Amino acid sequence: MALRVQKYGGTSVADIERISKVADRVQKAYDKGDQVVVVLSAMSGVTDKLITLAHQASKTPDKRELDVLLATGEQTTAALLSMLLKSRGYKAKSFLGFQAGIHTDKSSGKARIMNIDCNKIQLALDNGIIAVMAGFQGIDDNGDITTLGRGGSDTSAVAIASSLKADVCEIFTDVDGVYTTDPRICSAARKISTISYEEMLEMAILGAKVLQIRSVEFAKKFNVPLHVRSSFNEEEGTMVINESADMESAIVSGITCDMNEARITLKRVPDQPGVSAKIFGPLARAEIMVDMIIQNTRSGGETDLTFTVTKDDFDRAKEISEKVAKEISAGEVLIAKDIAKVSVIGLGMKSHSGVAAIMFEALASENINIRLISTSEIRISCVILEKYAELAVRTLHTAFGLDREE
Repeated sequence: MALRVQKYGGTSVADIERISKVADRVQKAYDKGDQVVVVLSAMSGVTDKLITLAHQASKTPDKRELDVLLATGEQTTAALLSMLLKSRGYKAKSFLGFQAGIHTDKSSGKARIMNIDCNKIQLALDNGIIAVMAGFQGIDDNGDITTLGRGGSDTSAVAIASSLKADVCEIFTDVDGVYTTDPRICSAARKISTISYEEMLEMAILGAKVLQIRSVEFAKKFNVPLHVRSSFNEEEGTMVINESADMESAIVSGITCDMNEARITLKRVPDQPGVSAKIFGPLARAEIMVDMIIQNTRSGGETDLTFTVTKDDFDRAKEISEKVAKEISAGEVLIAKDIAKVSVIGLGMKSHSGVAAIMFEALASENINIRLISTSEIRISCVILEKYAELAVRTLHTAFGLDREE
């Protein structure tokens, strides 16, 4: 008997017909003798509709009340699936985040899980009950409902799987696994059978939208095996696990593309100790995540400093940068929103030289100019013009031998 946590995304529970198909899958696992915990997202589009309603009620909705409102989406799907299972003669019980023991900090809209008391879930499982849990939500020390941010149901599922010491956490979605790149951009993309937590985390950070970043961090920290698979077929998906000797030995395992990037450059910044802190301190206090940073030294004790942020944070970052530039007597602030970041990722890069050269030569062969470069032990990222992004992905996919064999 295995303990199995299954998470279903919004498209998998978009209507009663699809929720009924989810019930079929849950029954199949239960009938095998497995213990099953099901974690559900809201129906596709429901969260956006609730946000629209909130803004109709108030131009700036209270964050606490917004969490209360948004949590109802997952509450609905959890109750509906439980009703379906019970109507078929199965023992099932729905749990909201607080009932499942998900305790978070007080950051409304982007709460982080602090600890989990899964006794109620475990008791249900011990009594042969299918536990159906509303994802995306928890409770803080004040007893207030909190939500975990976009993709938070993935995090809920991995967190509960780690707490219960589940044998596997299955992430059911509208794709049938993790691919070498986005199949919508590159038709030659192929499904990866196994991938390491490290590679998956880089892919999630760099634009792959298969798994939420925090869920991969949780899985890596607590060694939770993840199985990413489609809710619309029975095919095996992609296993996300610890690096092992028998994993695929490709130098590069995937290519990602992130179109949600914007660039800010401060010209003629005084090249003095503490100046960088004056620039990035206000950005950090505004909770703006800075990605790539590059500094070019000029003559005369000055430097040009360039960094990237998400397009969502761009307007605030620009405003703060222009204010700081005046305070430190820097020159003009230059901006660019028409950029994209393409990255090559792979554990094999640790032990192979020349990966950067292959990447740069491939991009040069298509006359694609590189604006910024960032590297880690298993990743190289380049900022290019957005209009070349899809061409760059296809070119790099071929250059690193990732194209599917016909």
